[in-house]
Amino acid sequence: MKISTEARKLAQDLLHFIDASPSPWHAVDSVQSRLVSAGFIELHEADAWQLQSGSSYFVTRGGASIIAFTLGKQALTDSGLRIVGAHTDSPGLRLKPKPAFAGEGLVRIGVEVYGGPILATFTDRDLSIAGRVTVRSKNGHDTKLLRFDSALMRLPNLAIHMNREVNDKGLVLNKQTGLPLLFAESEEGLEAEQQFLSFIAQALQVDIGDILTFELNVFDTQQGTLWGANQEFIADSQLDNLASCHAAVTALVECKQQNATSICALFDHEEVGSESATGASGSFLADIIKRITTGAGLNQEQHLRTLAQSFFISADMAHAYHPNHPAAYEPCHHVMVNQGPVIKTNANQRYASNADTAARFITLCKRAGVPYQQYAHRTDLGCGSTIGPIVASGLGIASVDVGSPMWAMHSIRESAGVLDQSYMVAVLRELFNS
Repeated sequence: MKISTEARKLAQDLLHFIDASPSPWHAVDSVQSRLVSAGFIELHEADAWQLQSGSSYFVTRGGASIIAFTLGKQALTDSGLRIVGAHTDSPGLRLKPKPAFAGEGLVRIGVEVYGGPILATFTDRDLSIAGRVTVRSKNGHDTKLLRFDSALMRLPNLAIHMNREVNDKGLVLNKQTGLPLLFAESEEGLEAEQQFLSFIAQALQVDIGDILTFELNVFDTQQGTLWGANQEFIADSQLDNLASCHAAVTALVECKQQNATSICALFDHEEVGSESATGASGSFLADIIKRITTGAGLNQEQHLRTLAQSFFISADMAHAYHPNHPAAYEPCHHVMVNQGPVIKTNANQRYASNADTAARFITLCKRAGVPYQQYAHRTDLGCGSTIGPIVASGLGIASVDVGSPMWAMHSIRESAGVLDQSYMVAVLRELFNS
């Protein structure tokens, strides 16, 4: 398989992006840095906006969701909006508000399961924590990003001598008693909570009493890598769905002088249903679109005409065919790694694709010179969903669900293809330029 220098460079950039983004808050920070470097102007929802045609902007909400857009040259009612949506969160483990407890001379950290991770993949890994911490300040409180790059915690497996059936029945972890992470040996005279908080305070260079709250998730400290005989594959955490975030942002910043107004919307909380102020079920995207159309002087009827002309691509990862498990797949819908974006279809509207929107995406692929594939889940297996149906139903915009094929979705270490990232960037660039 021939892989161009450009495709390898893009894949390496994806790995750098993911490794810099061990939490949704870090992911938004990484995206924001890229947008600022590309000349995008930051806006705040509480401020009055003065938008200029041809200019590029971004706005964040809640620290873990971000929307970037470039105002096109054509009238909104003529061209509509070109929108790509993805999500910044990934399934895994989140620390409880008071996570530390001691026993048998050890401090352990209590966690909650966020979304639907493959829990067994978190065992025997070099784990750490990342997220955001609010600390007391003169103005009330400030938010600080926090990450520990070194291995900080671990979830050791029980030896096979004490779990003889693990290779026959699989590893089963009780979510309450089997997931607390080993953190440290207990320090004499210091409560477990104080021991944990002092560790955070030292890292942030604040007093322990100034720590008010935090949202922290567990991540794997092993960095992403290329693998395979020809280095044709990618391995990293959070490919679902930071690979789609990376592709959408890359495509948007590479497009100059678009005719249509282009929007990249990256949401938090997709893995837990999107029902939040920062999720796709919230008002964030609708609010930004309304401010764009209002800023352009459009009335309500013209706003609705703009939506009717718009097109939304929900970009989320897809299930690549695994040759060791052929019975898990629909026979005529084997999608392969490094063979192009996947159009995802479900008759029960778990995906937003329909015949018309799928055809529009196929047309974009052909214009971009990109191969494409089609996927449907086995009928007797439950199908996942995306932000696609949520945005489509909320805004009434023609929508399609697509994604790059990957293996081990929701594992702490996922795999995908080098070529597929460049394919996805190319077709999303074609959308923004259309």
